[in-house]
Amino acid sequence: MPTRQRRGESAGAAPLMRSACVGAAFRPNRLLKQMLVLGLGVATSGFAAAATAQTPAAPAASPVAQSGPPSPATPRETPRSGPAKPGDPLAAIDWLATPAPDAGLPGTVLLEPPVAGSARRPEVTVTPLASLVAPIGLVKPASTGLPVDLWRGSNAEALATLLASVPVRKSPAMQSLMFTLLLSETRPPVEGGERLLLARLDRLMDLGAPDPAQALAEQAGPTRSKARFKRWFDATLLTGDEQQACSALQDRPHLAPDYASRIFCAARLGDWPTAALLLEAAHALDLVDSRQLDLLDRFLNPDVFEDAPPLRAPKSPDPLTFRLYETIGERRPTSNLPRAFAAADLRDIAGWKAQLEAAERLTRIGALNPNHLLGLYTERSPAASGGIWDRVAALQRFETALETGSAEAVSKTLPKVWRAMQTAQIETAFADLFADQLARIPLDGQAANLAWRIRLLAPTYETASHSPPPSQGRSAFVAAVAQGVPTQELARNGVEQAIAAAFAADSAAPRKLQRLLDNGQLGESILRAMQLFAQGADGNLGDLTDALATFRAVGLEDTARRAALQLLLLDHR
Repeated sequence: MPTRQRRGESAGAAPLMRSACVGAAFRPNRLLKQMLVLGLGVATSGFAAAATAQTPAAPAASPVAQSGPPSPATPRETPRSGPAKPGDPLAAIDWLATPAPDAGLPGTVLLEPPVAGSARRPEVTVTPLASLVAPIGLVKPASTGLPVDLWRGSNAEALATLLASVPVRKSPAMQSLMFTLLLSETRPPVEGGERLLLARLDRLMDLGAPDPAQALAEQAGPTRSKARFKRWFDATLLTGDEQQACSALQDRPHLAPDYASRIFCAARLGDWPTAALLLEAAHALDLVDSRQLDLLDRFLNPDVFEDAPPLRAPKSPDPLTFRLYETIGERRPTSNLPRAFAAADLRDIAGWKAQLEAAERLTRIGALNPNHLLGLYTERSPAASGGIWDRVAALQRFETALETGSAEAVSKTLPKVWRAMQTAQIETAFADLFADQLARIPLDGQAANLAWRIRLLAPTYETASHSPPPSQGRSAFVAAVAQGVPTQELARNGVEQAIAAAFAADSAAPRKLQRLLDNGQLGESILRAMQLFAQGADGNLGDLTDALATFRAVGLEDTARRAALQLLLLDHR
């Protein structure tokens, strides 16, 4: 029977599609045809069926067939060997519908069992996304004692706020702990890691540590974002390493914090024509503030402004403005600028007095190694008297007395140098430098009491606590704190009672911080405990107890003891 034309089908559609799809030039060779038939039989049938479903059927030859009712749909059959029969579906490409020749070949080209029947169940391993993020930091966890997942489970914005706001000025122990948190190699949270990194860089600059900030930014990749580059660029301007930052900016101009930085870097790299062109564009298009334009004019054309009066000093310059004033010979003092600017005075281009003042300022916040301060103190003889020169003279006389080993000489010079260190508020740095040498000098009387108190402020406080002087009235409780066993019986006032409560056997972190610890939010709990300690040092004794108890609960026993000792021994704080 001829195939009946289905209702709505076009009589010329099938020949037209066949002509369009195949064409006279498209004829596969015999090998390709056998591969498709033998290896891809299922795909061939599917393709033929799809072509049939989308292609209208060929018209019937008899006009009677066109007037009859349509035949019911029949299920699709797999092509069989032999000639095509009426009713078989037509393929858009005729050779795809050709049945496989009976050549005695196997049913598959690959002589092995089907994959689906022989495959083993794959072993699936699950790796948290957080563990795939590379840790960032300058000090290994083995050195700090803090885990690499210190910030796990905490909100990055909340951590950034805490890092920026926790006060540490009054406690050297809290300063040391803050630097440990900022520089320890830790893995940022999965979400908000960039925000936390920027907060770490900002707090390092706030504490007057542009060198660590620069190193941390370089480790993280300073050119990965414009915000990172700006912090790196500012740090290099204060450390004197702006050459590498300017080279990076030359390759990636889109990272420039502002137009003035591009002008500065072009000149810094010796490309004066480009710097002059950029300056003219800034003038014409009003791209830079007028005061900074005047400064850049003098920077690029010093001979033109040789006899011009000095520019008015800005109240709060940014690092680039500060550096530009330095390059035109109008260097600004840093005593009334943020601490990070003091690091610029540690370079040899600053005078000795400026270096001494900057070193004391940075040592006071814990941003400078005490040995650097000692090197500046003993670099040369005092140039005058009064103020910082008296401190330099006192320390040099004391160091000379220590070198002689004379107990009498040390007894005479120790009280005076200690008063000088108290004036500068750098007692703990002095203790770090000289505690071990003081322990070897046989002192007595007031000198022995003072030397013992100084030794309790040093890292070897526990060793010193076992040999208190007989005439030290508060020696019992202070020695007990150094050993981690103060009791209420030894306490004589509210502060000592609060400290003793934190070291009691049943002490524990407060409930709100314990919940953080139970959730694994160690870094956030430490920061919040530091906040409580600052409030406790200001007189809220309940917060003092909670803070010290939390430090001990998380394993920061040394921090808890040193913080308590400093609170007892540094009266001016």
